[in-house]
Amino acid sequence: MKLTTSLFATSFSLLALSSVSSFSYATNGYFAHGYGARNKAMAGAGTAQVQDAIAAAAINPAGLVNVGDRLDGELELFAPFRQYSVSNGTHQPQQGEMPLTAGTQNSESNFFPVGTLGWSHKLDNQQSIGLALYGNGGMNTDWKNVHNAPGYPGGVFYGGRTGIDMAQAFIVGTYARSFDNNRYSLGISPIFAAQTFKARGLGAFSNFSSDPGSVSDRGRDYSFGAGFRVGGQAEIIQGLRLGASYKSRIYMSQFDRYQGLFAQQGGFDIPDSFNVGLSWDATARLTTNFDVEHIRYSEIKSVGNPLAPLLQGVALGTGRGPGFGWNDMTIYKFGAQWKQNDRLILRGGVSYGQQPIEGSEVLFNILAPGVQEWHLTSGLSYALNEKDEISFAAMYSPLKTITGPNAFYAGQNIDLSMTQFSLQLGWSRRF
Repeated sequence: MKLTTSLFATSFSLLALSSVSSFSYATNGYFAHGYGARNKAMAGAGTAQVQDAIAAAAINPAGLVNVGDRLDGELELFAPFRQYSVSNGTHQPQQGEMPLTAGTQNSESNFFPVGTLGWSHKLDNQQSIGLALYGNGGMNTDWKNVHNAPGYPGGVFYGGRTGIDMAQAFIVGTYARSFDNNRYSLGISPIFAAQTFKARGLGAFSNFSSDPGSVSDRGRDYSFGAGFRVGGQAEIIQGLRLGASYKSRIYMSQFDRYQGLFAQQGGFDIPDSFNVGLSWDATARLTTNFDVEHIRYSEIKSVGNPLAPLLQGVALGTGRGPGFGWNDMTIYKFGAQWKQNDRLILRGGVSYGQQPIEGSEVLFNILAPGVQEWHLTSGLSYALNEKDEISFAAMYSPLKTITGPNAFYAGQNIDLSMTQFSLQLGWSRRF
């Protein structure tokens, strides 16, 4: 046991150090479509059926009482393919306009390894504790140095190679307790969050900023904060379970190096979110899950503020400073699993949520085209022996495109598009 604990601590520390630069999601906005291979294989549906320590920390802490003593380690290969297309302008550019070069461009960073780790331990028949590391992110783009018309510098926004890299990592502790012979349970998870961000190629926006020297090409900056998640589960009747959870807004320290870019002098808090779900054992072998998740992106000014105030003289970086113009997002998730035998469990799922970007916000969202809506998933778990199990999850998010005008050059339209794939492999050890 001592060796196992030492191995866990070492692995957790190494993963924590490497994760900040490797989390690169862009699925439901910049939240992942699910957490843990079992949950991801069912399109993220699992608020009322938590199956491992990762999902307990990231979805519903009340479910930790049902997962036992275990260690879960997983690695995902995530592949988002981002693209934007620009039409020809309808007139000769005037002073102050920003025409983009016509044509289609593809982001050049497309493959990201993502690690996740979770651990849980039963204190007694009613109480469990756990620890997990997982991440969000996805505001990541890498556009090449586009050759513009004569007289204009190169780059999407005339600043050379252009893009941003935003990632979030969470270290989460969990405590859960069951009641009435495990019919009901409650859980709470304190959350420690770390963010990293860097931007380049945005120098053209410096003239619109409250702090022109803190807009672009300032290297990587870091931000830290804390919040919590609470949740509950209840068995309504035998075989039918209800789950609900709430994650608080996570108040983060400011990105000082980019206080001239983000609203509120570099503010970039993490929005609160709600989950509610049902899990039904339709037969002894078939279990179905249905979840609804709501994410309040619009509450975060650097994410939710529209770009339009920039055209009215409101400077970047101020309290009302322009942002990405994201709306709140509600996602509907359905997943099912079939217990083929004592060793093999098969899973599948589908989710849908209207993407958060309005057509009027496409210009700034070239940097963060989080436009996905549908996610189709599948996967399985296979018990190698009484203690060890491997799990697999695959996800495909079909092409989604939104179209809108170039806010800085009338008559020019921009298309933002993305397709996603992911493969995830997990190993679990029961103690």
